[in-house]
Amino acid sequence: MEDLKKYIESGILELYVLGDVTPEEKFQVEAMAAKHPAVKAELDEIERSMELYAEKNAVEPPEHLRSKVLNSIVTNLADDSTFAARTWEHEHKVVAMHPKKASNFYKYAFAACVALLLASTVALVSLYNKLQDSNSQIASLQLDKQHFANTVSLKDGELEVLQDASFKFLKLQGTTKAPESQITVAWSPAKKKVWIDMRSMKMPANDKDHQYQLWALVSGKPVDLGVFDKTADTSDMKEMKSIASADAFAVTLEPHGGSASPSMDHMMVIGKF
Repeated sequence: MEDLKKYIESGILELYVLGDVTPEEKFQVEAMAAKHPAVKAELDEIERSMELYAEKNAVEPPEHLRSKVLNSIVTNLADDSTFAARTWEHEHKVVAMHPKKASNFYKYAFAACVALLLASTVALVSLYNKLQDSNSQIASLQLDKQHFANTVSLKDGELEVLQDASFKFLKLQGTTKAPESQITVAWSPAKKKVWIDMRSMKMPANDKDHQYQLWALVSGKPVDLGVFDKTADTSDMKEMKSIASADAFAVTLEPHGGSASPSMDHMMVIGKF
């Protein structure tokens, strides 16, 4: 019984009604219809449905066009001596064999299939666009979630700096290169953590080709602690690279990405404990 249901739902019956089957498939459908009343009933139902659809959407051609086509066919097939007889015979054959319902059925059935295909395509495109919108919204929510998580993590770090007594605060003062520049460094030798206060920073905004680089002076040798930017919307604090000991801190202006060693002629601020 399950196999019979699968056979009915396979679509072969619709293709049979449309005439789009091989001779072997046609023989098989007719054999199944003769053997199983359920197949025969489904086949009759498909034929009635498509016939009703075809009749509902049928468009009758103008009468003058029908006459013109019939006369053209008669003229091409007849000769002078048998014109009247053949015309009468042809007209009667047309009346007797006119498969109005059958021929229109296949034509409109094909049109119905095309219409269904177009409707399905439009529905799929609409569904795809909605899916893309949903994916974009999900991606946006994920970015917001990540941004929120980063903000919370940053605030926790700032709170740690302010509450942890192991942190020392050092205000780096401007050099002759930038006498009015200054920035505050928070450093915990015990935790080897270094933060810079971006809110109180007073330094010229760097361009896209340069960045500020923080250095720690350890026994007279500079140690890279990372780069940062000064922009119009700079705020909060920024954690730099870790270091356990330092004699002083300084900031230089370097090419974007930083340098292996500081450019002494571009030193902006410096300070030591």
